[in-house]
Amino acid sequence: MTSPQRLATALSALAATALLIAGCTATPGSATPTSTATTQPSSSPDDDFGDIEGTLLDGGRMFAVVTWGSSTCVPAVDTVTAEGQTVTVTLVDTDADAVCTKDMAPRASAGMLPEGVDPTQDITLNVTYGDVVDDVDLDGDPALAGAAGTPTDYQPSAGWVGDGGLVLLTWGSSGCPPVIESVQGAGNAGTVTFSTDPDQICTMDMAPRATLISFGDDAVEEDGFTLTLVGDNLDGTVAVMGD
Repeated sequence: MTSPQRLATALSALAATALLIAGCTATPGSATPTSTATTQPSSSPDDDFGDIEGTLLDGGRMFAVVTWGSSTCVPAVDTVTAEGQTVTVTLVDTDADAVCTKDMAPRASAGMLPEGVDPTQDITLNVTYGDVVDDVDLDGDPALAGAAGTPTDYQPSAGWVGDGGLVLLTWGSSGCPPVIESVQGAGNAGTVTFSTDPDQICTMDMAPRATLISFGDDAVEEDGFTLTLVGDNLDGTVAVMGD
């Protein structure tokens, strides 16, 4: 798995910039969420970029995995199967003919956990993305109230994916994913402000959107962390899962 320091460093370097988007349309409850990536210069290759991080979301109904690659070509969750608490996930590029930037960025891809998987118990994700194969161990949480395979409540949720880095799940138009304007954090609280464009034209669907956010390595206390969302009709607070 990716070194938390390496992941947090890559995210925090551009935490205040807008995220580049690879969007797709999904109907409510769809397993094809919109995902996002932050950019990372292509001049720093490393074998660890083949490793994968993950977290649980949506009260335990969903998961997100973070991979490395072009920020403009975010992979999508293709297939998800389960045998007990072991979940096999396959990621694919959404467009084989897409022209991708040659940067190296962490990207968040989200999917639904199969019915029968218990999010209150430990879960292993066996993730395959092209030639990359990695296992991601997710800690179960007795506080998770959402059962895998049940309908979502469409509320924002978030989970840690490394020191100071988290994946935020929101619901809304897949054509207008959240764009970060600024990030601030200290102690066990932080605020992320999103850009608001009243003139943008958005698709009329209700899709899950995964957004990567970083507060920097050791900049905040992850245990009991509360994230405040501001702007883009997302105003509210989210208790971040994991520590």
